[in-house]
Amino acid sequence: MTNATTTPAAIADLYIAAWNETDPQRRRALIAQGWSEDASYLDPLAGASGHDGLDALIDAVQRQFPGLRFSLLGTVDAHNDRLRFSWALGPANGDPVAGEPLARGTDFALLAADGRLRSVTGFLDQVPTA
Repeated sequence: MTNATTTPAAIADLYIAAWNETDPQRRRALIAQGWSEDASYLDPLAGASGHDGLDALIDAVQRQFPGLRFSLLGTVDAHNDRLRFSWALGPANGDPVAGEPLARGTDFALLAADGRLRSVTGFLDQVPTA
């Protein structure tokens, strides 16, 4: 993690950008840029592996929560090949008039040698009650 494109904040920004990208081709390009080929994702509700699996998972989440966007909360924390960051899923641009975030979570990531994400484990800190 030595250059500007692989800083902890840049890696987390790219991760969030992939989750928010609705154009399939651009989303696939973001996944390829930010995730290693053997990458995996796991949270209490879903899991995926490889670029195809990640793309399908992100697409499914976007279909389940149309019009909502992910945003980073706070500062990205990192050491060695590990990242920790929190996020919210809510109205675009965090519009307070549109309401509070629907969900919040904290993700822990392991980086591959090239600085891309190798695995992400997500914890859900706040989920919808209904």
